[in-house]
Amino acid sequence: MDQEQQSLVRASFAKVSGAPGVAAAMFYGRLFEIDPELRPLFRGDLDAQGLLLMTMLGTAVDNLHQLDQILPAVRELRQRHAAYGVTEADYDTVATALLWTLEQALAADFTPGVRDAWTTCYQTLTTEMKAAAAGR
Repeated sequence: MDQEQQSLVRASFAKVSGAPGVAAAMFYGRLFEIDPELRPLFRGDLDAQGLLLMTMLGTAVDNLHQLDQILPAVRELRQRHAAYGVTEADYDTVATALLWTLEQALAADFTPGVRDAWTTCYQTLTTEMKAAAAGR
């Protein structure tokens, strides 16, 4: 990710993260609407899971300039997801739900540049997660 993309992701996340519970509820609502079969993978309190999701995203966003520092945690997260039954294809569904959530929350501020920056950010992180799943 270049610095402009990092800035776009940070600025847009700052707008969304002001209401983490709302953003997380939108995300999970859309995720389960797209693929209801994913719902059983979330066994605990969905509100708590949503706050954890927003915290994890915040950590990633805060560290875009030093991804090498968070990649071990990203790889570990993939291992946990695999244990829950998350498949590689599920990451595409999550991307769709995430981009939809950002679009809804940001409205006119969800520009093509912001979409591209988030897409690049997500792809960067999930590439590492997929590599961890493949043992690379």
